[in-house]
Amino acid sequence: MKRYIPFLALLVALTSCSHSKKADMEDYKEGAPAYDVAKVVVDSVTLTQTYPATLGANTSFDLVFRIDGTCTSLNVDGGKWVKKGTVLATLDPTTYRDAVEQAKAQLASAQASYEYYSKQYAAMVKALEGDAVSEMDVNQSKSNMQAAQASINQARAALETANTNLSYCTVVAPMDGRISDTSLSVGQFINGSAQPTTICTIYDDLSLRAEFAIGDEKYYQMMDADSKGLIDLQKMPVSFEDLTIKGKYTAHVSYIDPALDSSTGTVTIKAMIDNPDIELRPGMFCFVHLPYGASSHAILVKDNAIGTDQLGKYVFCVNDSDKVVYTHIETGEVVNDSMRIVTAGLNPDSRYVTKALLKVRNGETIKPVMTK
Repeated sequence: MKRYIPFLALLVALTSCSHSKKADMEDYKEGAPAYDVAKVVVDSVTLTQTYPATLGANTSFDLVFRIDGTCTSLNVDGGKWVKKGTVLATLDPTTYRDAVEQAKAQLASAQASYEYYSKQYAAMVKALEGDAVSEMDVNQSKSNMQAAQASINQARAALETANTNLSYCTVVAPMDGRISDTSLSVGQFINGSAQPTTICTIYDDLSLRAEFAIGDEKYYQMMDADSKGLIDLQKMPVSFEDLTIKGKYTAHVSYIDPALDSSTGTVTIKAMIDNPDIELRPGMFCFVHLPYGASSHAILVKDNAIGTDQLGKYVFCVNDSDKVVYTHIETGEVVNDSMRIVTAGLNPDSRYVTKALLKVRNGETIKPVMTK
């Protein structure tokens, strides 16, 4: 039995040493700083690409004076919302109203002449049957009747022109919309017949248009995913740098250019954004988050847990020994408001520090406090 005593002594010593190291490690962790740590989330997400765009009005019109005259009223308050049919400006209609009355009189005279010559022609035709008149007389009568008909046509055209010019004296809003300011003033003489004089511009901003261009690769990915029903091009999220924008907005694709721009390798897309509260204005800058595919096992981390340095994006991972490991990652879009897709650098079992990123140090041992 004496030959086993050294072995037993060695076993006891090793066991004692192991317990001592474990105790030392526990003591070390007891003094380690505690940090919130989360496990990456693996979820099914829609892949998107963000594109900058400038908003434009769905429709806009320049409202103009097309005729000459003195401006008698202006109801143009820049930035004001007006209803369709609202009178915005007028010219003195006296001259044009007189022209309408004169054209009416000329039409009445032409109609009376036609009635006279048509009766005369009918009488001449009947008289020709009894050889009371010559055929030349009948032809002359017919020519007079046709000339009277031509005079009627000319008088009707003149009356239509006169009525049109009279209507130009009053400019109304052709649609609901917001109007720009004007440089004109009441009492000013307008020379609109030489060149139409702009009063203001009206914008239909109940819906706005965002136009942007995407690369051909993303275009083909988007079209393939759309054909498979993996994405929804009718409810694309839209975001703004302007923090005063309170509404949640989405855009729907209204136009995809059928031709690829060979000089840039891009395809133009137009998307419409409903603006029922008139919060958005033409000229605003926005970001359209265009879906182009889907991933059933995307790795997600909290966006505010990601740092940036000269090498790019990184997170502080925590390994099985509870040591912090600086880890470079590659990222995609933000989903679900606060989670960002990680395309490279992490695996489904990765853990990472979620708070106090300025305090944590690469390589230090911590006490992880697991959070969701």
